[in-house]
Amino acid sequence: MKPYALLLATLVTPALAHAADAQHVHASNAWIRLLPANLPAGGFVVLANDGDKPIELRDAKSASYASVMLHKSSTEGGMGRMEMVDSLTIPAHGQATLSPGAYHLMMMQAAKPIAVGDNVKVTLVFGDGSTSDVTFAVKPANTL
Repeated sequence: MKPYALLLATLVTPALAHAADAQHVHASNAWIRLLPANLPAGGFVVLANDGDKPIELRDAKSASYASVMLHKSSTEGGMGRMEMVDSLTIPAHGQATLSPGAYHLMMMQAAKPIAVGDNVKVTLVFGDGSTSDVTFAVKPANTL
């Protein structure tokens, strides 16, 4: 029986050692801009990394929305554009800000009606597969 315990410890220990990205990222000022008529909502948050290495935000999901995607807005030649991105780097001992007109979470198809004043749980997924649940406050469309 001991050889199996040793084998299990050998397999599990490296996974635990590397599944720590979420422990180094702290979210603040998390909010959702609610738009009328079930239009896609924007999710915004400040992510601070207290770790010694950069961390990648790779995905986000929420039971409140059918789809949550990482997007980046930009202006090129006077034209606004938005594109889906695969990841966002949160620098070591630094922060990344998801804000209107820049990186943001595009939240599509609310599962049920969402109103200003609600709170929505969003699960952030990092490069090592670890996750962090963040509560986003729902604010009106005219919030800056």
